[in-house]
Amino acid sequence: MDLDPVRLRLLQLVQEQKTDLKNLSLAIGRNAAYLHQFVFRGTPKILAEDVRQALADHLAVEEDELRHSQIPTRKPRSPNQRDDVGLALPDGFLPVSEIDVRASAGYGAVHDGLEETKATWLFPDAVVRYEFRAQPSDLRMITITGDSMEPLLSSGDRILIDTSQKVPVPPGIFVIWDGMGLVTKRIEHIPHSDPPTVVIRSINPEYQTYERTADEINIIGRVIWAAKQL
Repeated sequence: MDLDPVRLRLLQLVQEQKTDLKNLSLAIGRNAAYLHQFVFRGTPKILAEDVRQALADHLAVEEDELRHSQIPTRKPRSPNQRDDVGLALPDGFLPVSEIDVRASAGYGAVHDGLEETKATWLFPDAVVRYEFRAQPSDLRMITITGDSMEPLLSSGDRILIDTSQKVPVPPGIFVIWDGMGLVTKRIEHIPHSDPPTVVIRSINPEYQTYERTADEINIIGRVIWAAKQL
């Protein structure tokens, strides 16, 4: 999404005060991903009054600097429409958007939001509905970077994410924002943990396993399919 003046001003303040969106979110009593989702995913569309005041107090600025003059609009998008080059869907095929963002299979990558479509993949209707068991509007294709999921997933592989699956039960491979970046990892919920906590693992044994509470991560979706060159 295009960043409006309030979001741009917030990023400027973060840079000027040498902090980050995660620590700023925690400083105002929100979960670690709150401001990242606000800036890059448009959720919420505008800051609530108590959030604006808390941010203004913490950043030592006037509250009006973080107030929208009107509710920002988001560009509508639908994977079921024709793409920008006027692609007409052949009978029996469904479109899946490839997103212009990379998920790191390493120590993390900047999460620019799953918003910009750079290509459209066509899958047979039966594959989407009976093999993937998904709705085409819930599916996104992105590209892997890094080696932490080798040998299963390698840098340059494309993975298909079902964004309707955001709960790591049963365990599986997910794309998440872990507070530091967008990563592809194996996620497993720790039973009876309080607060709810997940274990985040790489397949490559050279990478460390770590834990995060549910509030500290944003699960984008479960990886259900991959394409790779041999």
